[in-house]
Amino acid sequence: MIKVSMADSGRTGPGAPVPGRAWLMLALATAGFAVNFWAWALLSPLGPRFKDGLDLSSFEQSLLVAVPVVVGSLGRIPVGALTDRFGGRVMFPIVSAATIMPVLHLGLAGHSSLGALLVGGFFLGIGGTAFAVGVPLVNAWFPPERRGLAIGVFGAGMGGTAISALTTVKLVDAGSMSTPFLLTAAVLAAYAAAAALLLRDAPGRTAPTESAASRLSAALRLPITWQASALYAVAFGGYVAFSVYLPTYLKTGYGLAQADAANRMAGFVVLAVAMRPFGGWLSDRIGPVRVLAGSLATVVAGAATQAFTPALAPVGTLAFLAMAAALGAGSGAAFALVALRTPADQVGSVTGVVGAAGGLGGFLPPLVMGSLFGLFDSYAMGLVLLATVSAGALAFTLTAVHAPSPDGAGKSRASGQREPRTAA
Repeated sequence: MIKVSMADSGRTGPGAPVPGRAWLMLALATAGFAVNFWAWALLSPLGPRFKDGLDLSSFEQSLLVAVPVVVGSLGRIPVGALTDRFGGRVMFPIVSAATIMPVLHLGLAGHSSLGALLVGGFFLGIGGTAFAVGVPLVNAWFPPERRGLAIGVFGAGMGGTAISALTTVKLVDAGSMSTPFLLTAAVLAAYAAAAALLLRDAPGRTAPTESAASRLSAALRLPITWQASALYAVAFGGYVAFSVYLPTYLKTGYGLAQADAANRMAGFVVLAVAMRPFGGWLSDRIGPVRVLAGSLATVVAGAATQAFTPALAPVGTLAFLAMAAALGAGSGAAFALVALRTPADQVGSVTGVVGAAGGLGGFLPPLVMGSLFGLFDSYAMGLVLLATVSAGALAFTLTAVHAPSPDGAGKSRASGQREPRTAA
């Protein structure tokens, strides 16, 4: 059974204004994404402190910050399928409320040993699944020609990691280790209550009757699922990797103080977040493939430059800022591609798979960087690998990501309307 959104039911045609309620739902979903991502990223800024206090190795520190990433990534697959079935109105409050328990565990008792931190980090991954709830919810409220911008704005909720970067260490210093966790738990509780009261699915939404397994199987047969997964693994995966590992990189590679490293990471995150809606907006106008190609080319250049470990001022800073902008815009473009080429009744399932690929793309690099630094006392090889992978993704984008949409004719199965061109 096919979902019918406001865009697909004929109420909002090309050029027609988007109802104010759609923008309200977008704002609520973006806020929920940001709050859950704030919780998801709480361990990263404290990684150096845990390393010193618990005498962790570089690999153990990398594992600590990577565990929430991989759990939150893989969890997007079932959560995306559940969102197709029950809707974002139900799933957003559930995910937000479920994230409260691991946050409280980490703040009250789970920060005294590596084992307790890993257990808390595992369940903290629930917060990372919020992405798979918001994309199908937002996608259904907007017509195809506005989805790039809408999904890009929603994606800016990944700025929750910037909130964590800017506040976590300061709150610990001003209060105690429990302070940032208790504050985040309170905000999650407030959002869960607000979402339960105010959030709504798009008019005309009909839940699919197929099982989650059959819907996931159908999503995996779509070419766009694999194309977008590969590209999002590089674009968003690169962003996640830097957002969780950059404080360690700057502290170890450049000798920066923990607070200075966290502030610079926050700057990286803020720029990437700001560029994600721009990437979606630009994709609505020139096509996601062109935006992805430009973004990946910039990452190749930035990573290759940083592999030589130049001075932070100005070359290193410019390289990181260029990569931040490119990774943010590329992330927005990847989901603009998903929004345009995925049948409406499969957006949640496809989002779950693609979102998982993006998160997993951010899981391996911190582990690789930590291991390579332990072996060579240098991060150069890790950055060379990033440049190489990005170059491969660029070649893939230019040669393979111009196939027809899933129905083979460039038309949306849900609406019967021709999609905007997206090929380069």
